[in-house]
Amino acid sequence: MAAYLVEWGSLLLRWLHVVTAIAWIGASFFFMHLDASLRKTPTIAKGGVAWEVHGGGFYEMRKYLVAPDEMPAELTWHKWQSYWTWISGFSLLVWIYYGQSSLYLINPEVMPLQPWQAVLCGVGGLALGWLFYDNACKILVGKQDMLLAGLVFVFVVAMSWVWSHLFSGRGALIHTGALMATMMTGNVFLNIIPNQRKVVADLIAGRAPNPEFGKQAKQRSTHNNYFTLPVLFMMISNHYPTTYANAATIPLTVTLVIVAGALVRHFYNVRHSLHGNNWASPWWAWAVATLAMFAAFYVGMAASPSGRERLGLPPAAETVDPGKKADAAPAAVRRGAFELPPQKVIDVISTRCSMCHAAEPVFEGLQIPPKNIRFDTPEEIGREAAAIRVQAVMSHAMPPNNITEMTPGERAVLAAWLLPGG
Repeated sequence: MAAYLVEWGSLLLRWLHVVTAIAWIGASFFFMHLDASLRKTPTIAKGGVAWEVHGGGFYEMRKYLVAPDEMPAELTWHKWQSYWTWISGFSLLVWIYYGQSSLYLINPEVMPLQPWQAVLCGVGGLALGWLFYDNACKILVGKQDMLLAGLVFVFVVAMSWVWSHLFSGRGALIHTGALMATMMTGNVFLNIIPNQRKVVADLIAGRAPNPEFGKQAKQRSTHNNYFTLPVLFMMISNHYPTTYANAATIPLTVTLVIVAGALVRHFYNVRHSLHGNNWASPWWAWAVATLAMFAAFYVGMAASPSGRERLGLPPAAETVDPGKKADAAPAAVRRGAFELPPQKVIDVISTRCSMCHAAEPVFEGLQIPPKNIRFDTPEEIGREAAAIRVQAVMSHAMPPNNITEMTPGERAVLAAWLLPGG
């Protein structure tokens, strides 16, 4: 029963997280687009108007730079999308990474932490990150935006480096994404909404609202817009082990992804403000973002032993001598659309993987195999050849944190089967 609850709890939390994130990101992108699309009009002294067409209807969107003269009878607050995205995301972090820390978060080869220590490092880092970011924004609001952006950028990359020396690779990358997401929701919960409430209170009381409240909220909203794409990348990265298989490359990957994501958003933010003058758009941003992602691809490939071979790079310290690999290249038997593994491969899988990936797992806490992948028979191993190649050869994501101590020689056996000819 417990295993089914864990599985379904993860599914439902992830579903909620995706749905609320779509709603929040959609609203964020729309309002940034709207702000950039506004045109001045005589009917609004400070603000602008934008016309939109969607779903067969026309919409006239008006923005008041500070506030209208009177409090509107009805007012929609855009906040719960953000709140529930963070709540569901943090719940997933607790459910998967903290609740199953020995499997997903703690890598004894990196740092032999106790579960409570790992949780403290994770939650403490998120709290520290928010305090640093919030105070930096308060000190530099409206003064030196580029300096602020640089400080936050360096801090996030530094935190990814710290976490990569404390956690497993996937744990470090997911916490880096969670840090940026915490900054985003903190902006909404602790700055944007409170400032908007102060403006509403002034309107109700008949006072002129302080324009500084709007400036502060706009600053944080703009930051959220630039954070969005890098955060999304880090949230889905745990499904792609080449992004986190080598802890040494995580800070560089984070750097490149933040640069690429921020530049893509910059392009659209500027383009919308040009009101159709597409040739004046900063097309260079796409070129730099593309180069950054190619660099991230190269870094991920260079972090993998098989990737280094294909790039013509010298082997890393843990890579096995090619002679051993050649000795471990037995013939495979084809069965349908896949090849049955040779006995040496079966022995490795049985020794290092089958305690989890079996009809009846023997690994403590598991009652069903992860993702229902089983290695009980040669046919089952053969069907999962592509996944094994990515998870255990192209990267070292499996076994998680090398909990079963798969050796480089055993990975060479798998590589000889899955990557014939090098």
